[in-house]
Amino acid sequence: MLRITETLALADWELSETFSRSSGPGGQNVNKVETAVELRFEAERSPHLTPPVKARLKRLAGRRWTDEGAIIIRAEETRSQARNRELARERLVEMIRAALVAPKRRVATKPTLASQRRVAAKQHRGDLKSLRGAVGDEE
Repeated sequence: MLRITETLALADWELSETFSRSSGPGGQNVNKVETAVELRFEAERSPHLTPPVKARLKRLAGRRWTDEGAIIIRAEETRSQARNRELARERLVEMIRAALVAPKRRVATKPTLASQRRVAAKQHRGDLKSLRGAVGDEE
């Protein structure tokens, strides 16, 4: 059970972890211990998330979103498998919390009087400049 908010928690079947050997620092430890964590969250099949949240989550996940509708997060920063598991889970929680916040609706406003005058002045100036130039033959 992974807690996202007070009211939202993910079930264990929605999350799966696989471990592999990590790149980066660690000396001989890198060649022996599988410290890198790949956390897979079945977002599309999750009954806990509403469709709008899933849509925002898909946009936030970007290329981490698979064709099957899962989010894959890879963590291999530290030499400790336990710490990498924590990091992957924290990233997932942050991503879901960001998706839970609905964006504010933009309220359309009328252009200000000053901006209308500015555009009109630019238009007038452009018209004047377009009249300049070579005069054609009048026969």
